[in-house]
Amino acid sequence: MRHTGRVTTIGGAGLAAIAVVVLLASGCGYGAVATAADHPDVQNGQRLFSTTPPDNRPACSSCHTLQAAASSGTVGPNLDNAFAGARMQGYADSSIENVVLDQIRQGSGPVATYTDPEHGVKGLTAQTQMPANLWTGQNAIDVAAYVASVAGTGGYTTPVNLSGLTSGASIFKGAGCTGCHMLKAAGSTGTLGPNLDQLANALTLAIVVHQVTIGGAPMPAFKGTLTAAQIQAVSQYVISVAGK
Repeated sequence: MRHTGRVTTIGGAGLAAIAVVVLLASGCGYGAVATAADHPDVQNGQRLFSTTPPDNRPACSSCHTLQAAASSGTVGPNLDNAFAGARMQGYADSSIENVVLDQIRQGSGPVATYTDPEHGVKGLTAQTQMPANLWTGQNAIDVAAYVASVAGTGGYTTPVNLSGLTSGASIFKGAGCTGCHMLKAAGSTGTLGPNLDQLANALTLAIVVHQVTIGGAPMPAFKGTLTAAQIQAVSQYVISVAGK
């Protein structure tokens, strides 16, 4: 591994994928590992991956791209891209499962950026912090087992293409806003960020444009991800439908 400016370059697809996901733990040590004795229920894990946890934090599918789950969240890492290299290097599902399980238990800080020139992958950029213990106990083991059984099995997936989105509603969905915010008109029930319907009377176009542009914990900044026109469009959409 070598560091070149702000980019961490890791040789080899498998090492890149594993190293990036381990770095998500921000140096935290692993907890107790899952074993066959835990009898993971992959079907339950599949269901929970797209289910809002009891404390109303966002579902895994709201924040992550995972082709098998038909999810395209961009708030957190693309799980297919994170583990595709590990698949190519022959890592066992059990190894991937325990990386994912530790991540569920520990949560994460910003994602380390990496490049994988061999496969043309530019990498993952700093993203919103993942809360610890979205799922606990057997449920956490089941979710980890499900992710390990499907993530990266089809190779690297194409990142969500935001460049073709022009309407505020499509940008709100495509950029992952639905996973973090409550907005009735968009059919979103996220609770990681503010309830936009409740804030309707306080929102102005200038306020929303500023917030989308620069972000603010735990919201990522969309400057550079969305164009100025897209930021304007999604902001106009929010103030036009919030509270209605």
